[in-house]
Amino acid sequence: MKPSLPKGTRDFGPLQIRKRNYIFDIIRNTFELYGYQPIETPAMENLSTLMGKYGEEGDQLLFKILNNGDFLAKADKQALEEGDSAKALGSISRRGLRYDLTVPFARFLSMNRNELPSIFKRYQMQPVWRADRPQKGRFQEFYQCDADVAGSDSLVFESELIEIYDKVFTSLGIKVRIRVNHRKLLMALAETGGMDKNFIHFSTALDKWDKTGSEGFIREMDQQGYDKSKINQVVNILEQGFEEPAVQKLLSSSETGVQALREIDTLKSLGGFENRKNEVKIDLTLARGLSYYTGFVFEVEAPNSGMGSLGGGGRYDDLTGIFDYKGISGVGISFGAERIYELMDEEGFFPSFRAVQSKILFMPLDENAVNFCQNWCRNLRKLNIPCEMYPEPAKLKKQFRYAEQIKAPLVALAGELEMLENFVTVKNQETGEQEKFDLEGLVTLINQL
Repeated sequence: MKPSLPKGTRDFGPLQIRKRNYIFDIIRNTFELYGYQPIETPAMENLSTLMGKYGEEGDQLLFKILNNGDFLAKADKQALEEGDSAKALGSISRRGLRYDLTVPFARFLSMNRNELPSIFKRYQMQPVWRADRPQKGRFQEFYQCDADVAGSDSLVFESELIEIYDKVFTSLGIKVRIRVNHRKLLMALAETGGMDKNFIHFSTALDKWDKTGSEGFIREMDQQGYDKSKINQVVNILEQGFEEPAVQKLLSSSETGVQALREIDTLKSLGGFENRKNEVKIDLTLARGLSYYTGFVFEVEAPNSGMGSLGGGGRYDDLTGIFDYKGISGVGISFGAERIYELMDEEGFFPSFRAVQSKILFMPLDENAVNFCQNWCRNLRKLNIPCEMYPEPAKLKKQFRYAEQIKAPLVALAGELEMLENFVTVKNQETGEQEKFDLEGLVTLINQL
C-alpha cells in the first residue's frame, strides 16, 4: 500500500517541531506573563455542543464522527431514503471534532464553574479541525493558541489582549497590523442599509471583503434583494473608513452606534491603540463571521505577506448561556500557529535550530570502549548536557556519517589509549580541530560553545 495523508493534514519532522515549539514557547510565556492559566479539552465534543455556534457555514465545516459500531442500525431510514443528510445526522452521529477552542472553553466554564475564580483567565494550545478547502496557510487540522478572560465585561482586557498581540509578534520578529472593529458598529451599518433583520448574513458577507472586495459584497447583498442605493451607501461608508468625521456622525445617529463609539473611546483611554510596536487601527470592513461575537473583534495580518489572518478574536457576552450558565461575559484572542510558522519559515525569521540537541556524539573504537563512552554520557547527563553515543564500534566512516546526519557539533573518540588515560579525543565538526580532554575540560569546552 502506498502511504498517504488525509488532505489538509501534515507530518512534522524534528526540525519543524523545534521551530513550532519556538513559536509556542513565546506565545505561552507571554500568556503566563499576563496571568493566564493553561487548560486542555478533548479533541471531540458532543455535536449538540458544537452545532449552531459558528453560523450555517461553520456547521458545514464541522467534522462529524459516526456513531460507534453499526452506525446505520439506528439510523433514520426515511431521512436516508429521502437523501436528507441534515435530518439523518442526529441518528448516525452524536460527536464531532472541535472547530475552535472557544466553544469548548464555554462548555468547560459551565461544567467547572464552582471550582474556578470569578474572573478566569485561561490559555489553550491545541489542534482544531475544519473541513475547509486546503490552500496556502489553510489546513483541515491546525493548532490554535487561545487566551480568554471570562467573568468580566471590563475593556481593560481588550486593551490587554491587544498588548499581547503586539508583544508576541514583536518577539517573533513579524511586523503586523492589528485590525479592530465593534460588532455594534456593524449593526449600526446594517441598520443604515436596512440589513439589520438578517445581520448574520450581512456580517458573513462582509467577512469576505478581504477576498472579494466591494464588488463581492455588493453582489451578495444584491442577490438578497436589498435596495441598491442602500447597498451603495453602506459600501461608501466602508470605503471612507472609520476616521472620516462624516462616517462617525452617521454611525452616531443610532443608539447602537453610539454605544460602540463610546466603548471605542474607552478603549483608547485605556491605551489600547497607543505605544505599540505594530499598527493598531479601526477597520469597518472587519466582521469576524462567527455568530457568537457581540462587542469588539480583532484580526491580525502581516501586510503584503499573502498569508491571510495570523490571529483573531473578540468579545462574546453570553456564550455560556447555552449551557445554562447565564450572564458570563468573555473576551479572547487566538493565534494561527500554522500561518505564523509558514510566514516565519519563508522570511527566514527563525533562529538557527538543530533537530538533535546533543552537544557531542561519543564514538567507541572497540567493544571495550562502549561501556567507557556510556559512562561519560551518564556523567554529562547528570550535568544536564545533552549527548549520545554511537551504539557499537562500527567503522569510523559510518560513525562520522551519522554525526553529520544529526549535525553533532562535537564528536569524542574513545579507544584503548583514551580508556587507559581516562580522556577522550574531541573533534570540532565545524573547524576540524582535534584535542584531548578529561571530563572537566570537556564540560568547560561544551559550555563555552
